[in-house]
Amino acid sequence: MFTQAESSLKTVRDVLRFAVSRFNQAQLSFGHGSDNAHDEAAYLILHTLNLPLDTLEPYLDAVLLHDERVELLDKLYRRVIERVPAAYLTNQAWQGDYDFYVDERVIVPRSFIYELLGEPLTPWIEYPELVHRALDLCTGSGCLAIQLADHYPDAEIDAVDLSLDALEVAAINVEEYGLENRINLIHTDLFEGLEGTYDLIISNPPYVDAQSVADLPDEYLHEPELALGSGEDGLDATRQILLHAAKYLNPHGVLLVEIGHNRDVLEAAYPELPFMWLNTSSGDGFVFLLTREQLLGQIK
Repeated sequence: MFTQAESSLKTVRDVLRFAVSRFNQAQLSFGHGSDNAHDEAAYLILHTLNLPLDTLEPYLDAVLLHDERVELLDKLYRRVIERVPAAYLTNQAWQGDYDFYVDERVIVPRSFIYELLGEPLTPWIEYPELVHRALDLCTGSGCLAIQLADHYPDAEIDAVDLSLDALEVAAINVEEYGLENRINLIHTDLFEGLEGTYDLIISNPPYVDAQSVADLPDEYLHEPELALGSGEDGLDATRQILLHAAKYLNPHGVLLVEIGHNRDVLEAAYPELPFMWLNTSSGDGFVFLLTREQLLGQIK
């Protein structure tokens, strides 16, 4: 089918129609930047052709050069047959207004934490200038560390990951944003070996439970397993964060952690903790906030 398409498809409109049909036929799983076949096909086409990502209509009837058609069909083939997420095909992922380099050494950025930085945290952090040191645990591509640096311009950021591969990708993004002097990339396991304390600690740790990992669509199997699963109930990393965070927070310091769909399990495991669940674009059950004072004396 893809071989036949190379000689039959002439215009951007032709390739768009073909891509949407193939994506729907293959019942692809989305969630790495788009949530439907049309938007993902349009993105892949526009990115590959070096066209503005928000402008499709003027180019629909443009006739494709042979090399352009071959490159597009190669990406579509890999998306359909190999189930490679679009972000890995373009080496680009967006989180809000920020775009980042990504490849299969890191998960595709999709944390809700970026929505909560800055103004949404003013009940706990009244002014951005009050954040002098911040920590991003499980930084992956470095996307949240970079957004931390933007929202809190006076802060020095430590960005930690257990994966050296992930830190190599993070270094690319930190350099791209010119933040080498403010973001320290650290290879360690959560808090191990860290020194000093922080005004704000954020983390989007692995949180997928074992059964859900086993049931993940093929697209997600291209992502590093280390960054997805976290024990039988998905909370192994979160338990360690809760156990040690107070030691690394300044008085009135804030901890912000994303845990996916594990709210009920977490609250049952820690009934003594007054988790504050913050509103995100997908609801209020995905990211919790705790202060240092709330953590002290409660976790043993």
